[in-house]
Amino acid sequence: MTPPTAPVTYWLEHAWLGSHVEPGVAVDVADGRITAVRTGVPAPPPGAEALAGLTLPGLANAHSHAFHRALRGTVQVGSGTFWTWREVMYGVADRLTPESYFALARAAYAEMALAGITCVGEFHYLHHAPGGTRYADPNAMGQALIAAAAEAGIRITLLDTAYLSAGFGDPPNQHQLRFSDGTADAWAERADALKDAGHARIGAAVHSVRAVPAGELGTVAEWARQRRAPLHVHLSEQTAENDACRAAHGRTPTELLAEHGVLGPRTTAVHATHLTDRDIALLGSSTTGVCMCPTTERDLADGIGPAAALQEHGSPLSLGSDSHAVIDLLEEARAMELNERLRTRTRGHWTAAALLRAATADGHAALGWDDAGTLAPGALADLTTIRLDSVRTAGPLPRLGAETAVFAATAADVRHTIVAGRRIVRDGVHTGVPDVPSALAGAIAALRG
Repeated sequence: MTPPTAPVTYWLEHAWLGSHVEPGVAVDVADGRITAVRTGVPAPPPGAEALAGLTLPGLANAHSHAFHRALRGTVQVGSGTFWTWREVMYGVADRLTPESYFALARAAYAEMALAGITCVGEFHYLHHAPGGTRYADPNAMGQALIAAAAEAGIRITLLDTAYLSAGFGDPPNQHQLRFSDGTADAWAERADALKDAGHARIGAAVHSVRAVPAGELGTVAEWARQRRAPLHVHLSEQTAENDACRAAHGRTPTELLAEHGVLGPRTTAVHATHLTDRDIALLGSSTTGVCMCPTTERDLADGIGPAAALQEHGSPLSLGSDSHAVIDLLEEARAMELNERLRTRTRGHWTAAALLRAATADGHAALGWDDAGTLAPGALADLTTIRLDSVRTAGPLPRLGAETAVFAATAADVRHTIVAGRRIVRDGVHTGVPDVPSALAGAIAALRG
């Protein structure tokens, strides 16, 4: 993904400028960045490309497991728990190769682009061949994801994940051997070989406190700290993890992470569903971010996390599609508010503007792209345009575009997606992967056992 060199001007019929919707906005772009934002422009200037509808900064999907896209529709059969779902997930992971992972991720990332997502945080732990044997390139699977994002036209933060054990004191099971480097030092040595690219940044992740022994947490945190890289961690998604952590260490997972230096402003806790009041205070006081994944959390019956309390205590919020039961950041934003309404039986916990910030600026910041997620001079020229004339969005006044986007629109209403000033999606069609459904179907069919 190479930024264009030729300057271009986009005329936005309506633009969300962070606090309000502004009609008639011209955005000048050069070398992949916004150079000027001009308001009060009632018609497209000569030579400008017109974007009808409501244009937002590109959406950031802060938590993704690309290969989970192959599970959609399959794991919804029957009943079960997170733990039975996990066994099905392992079956897909066992069959992936660098080549098939590239094909699946390229299609999944193209689906994200169709949904207005311009940057993805890929929580990547599928490192090795079956049985744990290293590929000739030990980062072949991670490189496949980076290449897939480039072909799909979106940015990626590859959150290379340490995953060393099956549980507190238990060695990896047969499925998890593909995930493990053996020790955190070996993980760090392999991760050192990954390098940033124009569309890609490298971060780190602790899979969970059950998957990284307490004595090795500091190694991962220090690796990220030295590189000023994002550090993500699955946190308290299941009560069983909390119970096991207390049994092993006499403290909650959040307390364990705090003790070993994992929390902080460059860290994002994912899910954070089952927390104590002290956990919430620890996360907030350290300005640790929290990524909520409502569509996955409800699909897996995880529960509803204390998002409002976390933000009140100082944790920035971001959003992710996680298992890709749905790829729709507008639905994630809507679900965060509606879940809180169900939990509290009151309305209006976040404004539409606050929910859009979680899906844009705060999501990008969680992934290390502080220069994205706003329509402002100097920002990366990543935009998404939503129809205001579909059966879902027609009717409200344009000045209510933020509310329309969050509470009425879906990914199907995304008309254009622009990354680095280049149209990746034009009129609802991906310019590089013209038939995304076929690409998804083919990649998933190849993985059936």
